[in-house]
Amino acid sequence: MLDRYKTVRQAGSKEIVIKKSRFIGHVMPVESEEEAVAFIEEIKKKHWNATHNCSAYMIGERDEIQKQSDDGEPSGTAGKPILEVIRNQGRKNVAIVVTRYFGGIMLGAGGLIRAYTDGAVAAIESGEPITRVLHRQILVELDYTWLGKVENELRNRGVRMGETNFADTVTLTCLPLDGDAESFMTWMVDLTQGQSLITEGERLYFIEGE
Repeated sequence: MLDRYKTVRQAGSKEIVIKKSRFIGHVMPVESEEEAVAFIEEIKKKHWNATHNCSAYMIGERDEIQKQSDDGEPSGTAGKPILEVIRNQGRKNVAIVVTRYFGGIMLGAGGLIRAYTDGAVAAIESGEPITRVLHRQILVELDYTWLGKVENELRNRGVRMGETNFADTVTLTCLPLDGDAESFMTWMVDLTQGQSLITEGERLYFIEGE
């Protein structure tokens, strides 16, 4: 799993007008090619009367899946520029469709490339660009007498926290960065003088800054 990656938070769309042609950029975060294809088909159905619905998507930790479609525009003037925007912005697991309603003025190859590039950028902006960061779930079970000291140290260290379970003992759900998990556990053992039960949980992504 990647330590961090850029994507978008949610589906979004934004319209721009270039020489009377309407370009509507649509974006969707996707986890599989099936999701990407379904999203593209959904946009095509919604904008069935558009002149073109050009698209591209990039999926996978190493961008293993990359597809593009000019949907009737001259080869290389639509799908490729959309894919280049995804690649240049470093976005992963993203599908984009740029819908065009022709306004009567020819744009030429260069104009089309710029228009679809701008449409793809607008789409990503509408989906709210974010960075997902990988954390490791660490469960720390300890006696109530340690709770105040440990919580204070966790706050000082700025550790992301999950839920706390209160029973005969207290179990804290700590979420350090995945790369810091080993050193975090060593630190916790030292902090509690070995009087805590530490269990590694799953790896989880969280949005950076939240």
